[in-house]
Amino acid sequence: MNEETLHRMKQMKFLGMANAFRASMEADQMATLTCDQMVSLLIDAEWDDRNNRRIERRLRSAKFRYSANMEQILFNVDRNLDKNQMMRLAECGFIDKAENIMITGKT
Repeated sequence: MNEETLHRMKQMKFLGMANAFRASMEADQMATLTCDQMVSLLIDAEWDDRNNRRIERRLRSAKFRYSANMEQILFNVDRNLDKNQMMRLAECGFIDKAENIMITGKT
């Protein structure tokens, strides 16, 4: 029964859900979770998997010259970068505060 369910999930391209289902079978979590907890676990896994695949697809299609992230930035003295400011910018809090909106036309 479980193998058939796993096979159907893969056929329907519920890859995140299938991985979470297989992991829960291997970890013997099926007996400890209620039905609604299990459904929630599967849905969350599928949601996360789809979002991660979407991000990966967009990164590939962007064809960036370099693959880098914030943790790889070198904050050497000669680069004159403020680590605290860069980390605050990386959190994108300025967008929520609408600090990224340019005001024009003021006299």
